[in-house]
Amino acid sequence: MLPRPQNPEELAEALRSAAELGGPIALEGGGSKRNMGGPLAETGTAISTAALDRVFRYEPGDLTISVGAGMRYCELSRILAANGQMLPLDPPFSSTATIGGILGANTSGPRRRLYGTARDFTIGMKFATLEGKLVESGGMVVKNVAGLDMAKLMIGSFGTLAAIASANFKVVPIPPCSRTFAAGFASASVACEARNRILSSVLQPAAVDLLNPEASKRVGCEGFHLLVQGTGNSAAVARYGGALEGAETIEGERETELWNKLREFTPEFLAEHPEGAVVRISCVLGDVARAMESLKAPVVARAGSGVLYAYFKSLQDAREAAEEAARRGWPAVVEYAPQVAKRDAVLWPAPGSDFAIMQRMKRLFDPNLLLNPKRLYGRI
Repeated sequence: MLPRPQNPEELAEALRSAAELGGPIALEGGGSKRNMGGPLAETGTAISTAALDRVFRYEPGDLTISVGAGMRYCELSRILAANGQMLPLDPPFSSTATIGGILGANTSGPRRRLYGTARDFTIGMKFATLEGKLVESGGMVVKNVAGLDMAKLMIGSFGTLAAIASANFKVVPIPPCSRTFAAGFASASVACEARNRILSSVLQPAAVDLLNPEASKRVGCEGFHLLVQGTGNSAAVARYGGALEGAETIEGERETELWNKLREFTPEFLAEHPEGAVVRISCVLGDVARAMESLKAPVVARAGSGVLYAYFKSLQDAREAAEEAARRGWPAVVEYAPQVAKRDAVLWPAPGSDFAIMQRMKRLFDPNLLLNPKRLYGRI
């Protein structure tokens, strides 16, 4: 039976006991990341953090909250919304994704442009090591940085270093007004010129997404479509209309539905294409148009952050796209792919210069390489 620790202490004990057995140890929360990253271990011990789903502490007046790793993002959002607050990470699979999984994979969504990623919101963490110890990093104070770097190591590590038990976040108020401005363009380069004018102005959009024609069709748009979401007071939001010439204004339920589709673009594509794969490419803002136009697949670009997601119907096509991006100097990984198909596939073609440090950190936390082996895109 899959161990389901009920509290951080039980999680630490479960890890210690599993480490004594000497085989691979797999961590899982809501299961939304099974096809993300490297292949799952076929043997060994699996430990679920799903039962660690409580709120440990919530201070609405201080804009801070502490929750267990098994808390689902949708439930956390509901709790915060009751006080007019939010944690705007916008992860895909938001109805099933847990906080531990979101942090472990460092997933984010459209509003990354304004708010940043999980590293920007995490102010503290408690995690369990293979020795059965609980380590606390940071705290519940936004400006408290004591031990915070230890928590930041866990974010994006895919559970290969330790098991996240709980996390403390700073949260932000829900803005009073939101409106999206959408405009079509003949090419990605022309769309990025319009994006540049907005980003160089005094405006600070919450999200700036650019879709190529194949991706646009999936959300009811056409051509290269630039979507800019403005938030704040009504006067500030109204200024976006003049900044994006000829743009259509989208608001209310229609706006919510549009951004939900963009947030859930990955799970919806994979549900339609079980053999499909998703490539994530990172580049500087000046290369977004060139990167988008080089890809022969639906592409959703976080055009204000330089992160692109390309969607392929086969792992082979995805691998070739990731390798080509790496040759052009754009870091790329095959982010999602079917389990069986990717067991021997190269998912991370060109790790950066910090890879040796990552390997040393893995050995420091996990000398016997037991915890979530190869989950970090087949490399760690």
